[in-house]
Amino acid sequence: MIWKPHATVAALIECDGRFLMVEEHADGGLRLNQPAGHLEEGETLAQAAVREVFEESGHRFVPEHLVGLYQWRHAESGREYLRAAFSGRSTGHEPDAPLDTGIVRALWMSADEIRAARDSLRSPLVLACLEDYLAGQRFPLSLTRRIS
Repeated sequence: MIWKPHATVAALIECDGRFLMVEEHADGGLRLNQPAGHLEEGETLAQAAVREVFEESGHRFVPEHLVGLYQWRHAESGREYLRAAFSGRSTGHEPDAPLDTGIVRALWMSADEIRAARDSLRSPLVLACLEDYLAGQRFPLSLTRRIS
């Protein structure tokens, strides 16, 4: 069998001290996550983040920084994930946009509310990305390049 990590992206969008999150059906229950998803063929990592934010929340996302790259292995499934987390801003919201299958709703939460919901987070990646963002970790978008 060929081992291949799942390439994923996530977005940290802060507005007035609250972060855009999504509530979704995953791992046998309702879970909280940043807007996130898989990289699709032909996309840059930043393009994937823009697409995923819109599909999961109806928000128009403009990436401004790379927060970090994260690697995590799901203990039960054995799947390995490689996540590129971006920070940026929402430039608008389309509340009537259909959300991806499994997404219940988008919501804004404070960092303390997210920490308090630790047992409901989709993965430990959610809190790791948030804490790095809150610690001021930011890298230029130029660190990610797709070479054709």
